[in-house]
Amino acid sequence: MTILSIDSSGKTASVALTKDGALLGETSIVTRLTHSQVILPMVQRLLADCETDISQIDCIAAANGPGSYTGLRIGIGAVKGMCLGNPALKCAGVSTLLALAYNVSAFEGHIYTAHKARNTICYFAAFKAEGGRVSRLHDDCLMESADIIAMIKANGGRAMLIGDYAYELKAQLSDEDWVLTAPAACAVARASSVCFAVENDESLITPPAALGVSYLQPTKAQKDLAHSKEQ
Repeated sequence: MTILSIDSSGKTASVALTKDGALLGETSIVTRLTHSQVILPMVQRLLADCETDISQIDCIAAANGPGSYTGLRIGIGAVKGMCLGNPALKCAGVSTLLALAYNVSAFEGHIYTAHKARNTICYFAAFKAEGGRVSRLHDDCLMESADIIAMIKANGGRAMLIGDYAYELKAQLSDEDWVLTAPAACAVARASSVCFAVENDESLITPPAALGVSYLQPTKAQKDLAHSKEQ
């Protein structure tokens, strides 16, 4: 299966192309421009560099959250747009936390992904990596850092922390030498990890109309609407 993927969930805009589990090309840019200005040109350049036409793509995948509200909508919108213009294309949505876990899929043990949501509350998920494959142990959720630490200690075994809250968690687990923190280079969003997630789990493939965003908490618009109803 040939997969084109987009990750626009954070500050890094990333696109990648894989075929039957092999990486053909990937481009990642930390940009000050909005993702809407760079994502599609990046896709066009990548396909040209890999001498691949959109007609040769089997599936287009996007990171679908949690993450930047605007960035996620841009990525999902781009995928839907390409699929609607090409009815034969499949599409897939991949959790940004699952994609991060695939960044360190060569690790053997538990992988805990944690991004700061607010205060000490994190976007969190837990996985197990074995033989280069990642399996889910805990669904994406909002969780207090104290509860994450308690889970890590209870599970035991070799563990890898990844995400922008990883170092804060490690600071509270400083005596646990079996808990590691992923190198900074591995914590950057990579569209190739979105591809590999789909390659290893085709249940992530969905009709374009069903492709949505997982915010895990209310958007600003939803909060404003709820506040207006209270007044």
